[in-house]
Amino acid sequence: MKMKFKFKKSVNLLLACLTALPLMLTPTNVSAASDANINLSSEKQVIRGFGGINHPVWVGDLTAAQRETAFGNGQNQLGFSVLRIWVDPNPNNWALEVATAKRAIEKGAIVFASPWNPPSSMVETFNRNGDTNAKRLRYDKYAAYAQHLNDFVTFMKNNGVNLYAISVQNEPDYAHDWTWWTPQEILRFMKENAGSIQGTKVMAPESFQYLKNISDPILNDPQALANMDILGAHLYGTQFSNFAYPLFKQKGAGKELWMTEVYYPNSDNNSADRWPEALDISYHMHNAMVEGDFQAYVWWYIRRSYGPMKEDGTISKRGYNMAHFSKFVRPGYVRVDASKNPDTNTFVSAYKGDNKVVVVAINRSTSAKSQRFVLQNGNASTVSSYVTDSSRNLASLAPINVSNGAFTAQLPAQSVTTFVANITGGNGGGNVGTGTTYEAETGTTLTDAVIETAYPGFTGSGYVNFNAYTGSAIQWNDINNTITGTKNVKFRYALESGTRTLDIYVNGTKVLSNEPFTQTGSWSTWGEKTIQVPMNSGTNTLRIVTTGTEGPNIDNITVTAAS
Repeated sequence: MKMKFKFKKSVNLLLACLTALPLMLTPTNVSAASDANINLSSEKQVIRGFGGINHPVWVGDLTAAQRETAFGNGQNQLGFSVLRIWVDPNPNNWALEVATAKRAIEKGAIVFASPWNPPSSMVETFNRNGDTNAKRLRYDKYAAYAQHLNDFVTFMKNNGVNLYAISVQNEPDYAHDWTWWTPQEILRFMKENAGSIQGTKVMAPESFQYLKNISDPILNDPQALANMDILGAHLYGTQFSNFAYPLFKQKGAGKELWMTEVYYPNSDNNSADRWPEALDISYHMHNAMVEGDFQAYVWWYIRRSYGPMKEDGTISKRGYNMAHFSKFVRPGYVRVDASKNPDTNTFVSAYKGDNKVVVVAINRSTSAKSQRFVLQNGNASTVSSYVTDSSRNLASLAPINVSNGAFTAQLPAQSVTTFVANITGGNGGGNVGTGTTYEAETGTTLTDAVIETAYPGFTGSGYVNFNAYTGSAIQWNDINNTITGTKNVKFRYALESGTRTLDIYVNGTKVLSNEPFTQTGSWSTWGEKTIQVPMNSGTNTLRIVTTGTEGPNIDNITVTAAS
């Protein structure tokens, strides 16, 4: 079954990739090496995380040890923070997804689900370009299919897995072995039925090659767009020049943009450790973050002979390349502007959060390079660094001193290096730009919530503790903006253990459902989480409400415009 569902894609996509490779692998040439400038005040997208799919039916479940390797963030662990699971058309198989999903959440990951087919009773065959066995969802079963997705959300929740999102369909435009949808059919479902999916975010359309003709209609239709929380896309054979999506930037305020499936550059058996081929993964991730502004990067199978984890459960060279992002760029971090190509075959991206700056530098050339990095609007004293090259895997290097906001590092030939530094001054300390901070205990309306001072480390005169599992709320009444658009809202909060979810309302309209706040480790350990929401010019209200799990203690929010 697993061969059936992926073999055709491998053959067809080989042709697509061969066509695209000259453009995908040709770097932008720079006449001379220059500084890599890291502007900690120039914010881009909020990062949700990195991960892959677990598919018990097709390739077997991850073992208990493999779950730790995938979602733990210690030594010899990948630090994955996103898990994708399969919505089996047969509800009798749903329980197979629970064990790994529960453990991923316990380790701080978020989980989303994608269906390949509706239940067989909802499917019909039709003639698609001469293929008389092509499948589609019956037009009189759209509401029933939405209920099927609802049932999956409810089943997982009842079994301890609160889904972050559920997709409408995996690759509706590459469905030779599953269910086809035209752009018009997806649009109809998103307008008429997606709004009935409750308890999680809704994702669409997961095009196999990020073809915009299937997502443009959603973005251009206000009702369909209102019912879509995440625009999901796959990048099979997609040229880097097509990673940008101007229409999403124009229309997608408050929505998320995820890359939800890829293997790259191939799915050859036992290819996971080939070098320097494995370096292409970090290069691909760099372009997804920098050129595509994706907020999540999700591989295909977590454990596979060509995947981040090999069949024996050990991390591959491909996996270590992913880990240069996933272990250090944690959920809620924000990408900041960096010189993306400071030298020929050198590529740089940068992120901030938790009072740190993380810089990922890739040297694709066959010779070592000396690269100078300049921190703007923030400073540091020393930088830790970790390298993967032909002979090393995430090897820790000697600390590098920072002088006048700059440091110089050696980038080995054909390598990826991640630099991590604690930030002092400026806007780098996890702060969201030069935005405005609003305390939770001042200028707010509280519902079943109280102001406390029991745990130290808060700012202002206290923090707010929710008193009820459902319906407790904090509302900020006077958030002022000069322009309309997407805003970053960074929460400073504390949560001793577990995950608690909140609904988010802006100006009386719910914009995010069941937004997860993960544990900070203790009630006196204050963490940060950044979300993106649409706001108007002038005065706005922001309301957060408990949804059956109580809530974390809230210290303040910081609001600024997103780039």
